Amino acid sequence: MDKNTTKALNKNLIILHFTVFIWGFTGILGQLITISAVQLVWYRVLIAFVSLFLYFKFSKTDFKVERKTMLKMVFTGALVGGHWILFFASIKLSTVPVSLVCLSSITLFTAIFEPLINKTRISKLEIMAGLLIITGIVLIFKFETQYTKGIIAGLASAVCAALFAIINSRFVKKSEAPIIAFYELTGAFFWISLYLFATNGYNQKLLLKPADIGYLVLLGTVCTSLAYVAGVSVMRELSAFRVALITNLEPVYGIIMAFIFFGDMNKMSIGFWGGSVLILSTIFLYPVAQSQIARRKNRG
Repeated sequence: MDKNTTKALNKNLIILHFTVFIWGFTGILGQLITISAVQLVWYRVLIAFVSLFLYFKFSKTDFKVERKTMLKMVFTGALVGGHWILFFASIKLSTVPVSLVCLSSITLFTAIFEPLINKTRISKLEIMAGLLIITGIVLIFKFETQYTKGIIAGLASAVCAALFAIINSRFVKKSEAPIIAFYELTGAFFWISLYLFATNGYNQKLLLKPADIGYLVLLGTVCTSLAYVAGVSVMRELSAFRVALITNLEPVYGIIMAFIFFGDMNKMSIGFWGGSVLILSTIFLYPVAQSQIARRKNRG
């Protein structure tokens, strides 16, 4: 690997880590916003795709794509919207930590789905890393039976996230990240609007409290349009699994911030620190193990 390639890789890793840190705030905002999960995501994607549209207009960026590509991105938006709705539903049905614990399973789902979709061999190393991360997250908090629905919603959210991450790793090879984000967020808005229409969701209260407006603007701009573009852009250099692996820092960031924002820092247990160490160790040692295996194969 030459210096330029290494430099580009490190740059993308820094961007991804910063993006994941921003994503850590979404659970906090989801807890603070008072409206339902579907309405929350509807406002979130509306603000996000409008902000991207304004960015294209002011920067005079051409965001036109082929009709076939646009339709694929719009349909992928259904997975994006589904992921967010299920994630925030999980928070409202359980707690921020429980939802983030479930989201950590994205690594395992990516390790399973990526080879199936891309028709490559399943990596035992990736499966092992996924299982270690789930073990680490489980160490942080013990699940309780009253959170069953929240756990199911959280796991379903992770499945959606794994699928659209794999799809985006293909899109980013042909299209720019902001354009992918724009059409997928537009698609998410379309499918959620359709769902609200079919379920008489517009007859429910869509009025927002003043505090909700501020939180939603922050969620829709910084935590969605900006972070989504950054998250997609790094896939030019990083695999879907590598992105999913680092994304598992989101539960760690999110849980720490939940304790800080909600004043429960004193409740952090030995299990939290043990689980965090296991997660961090897996994330940082995975590339080392991967390179060692590659060297052995080259020698053989």
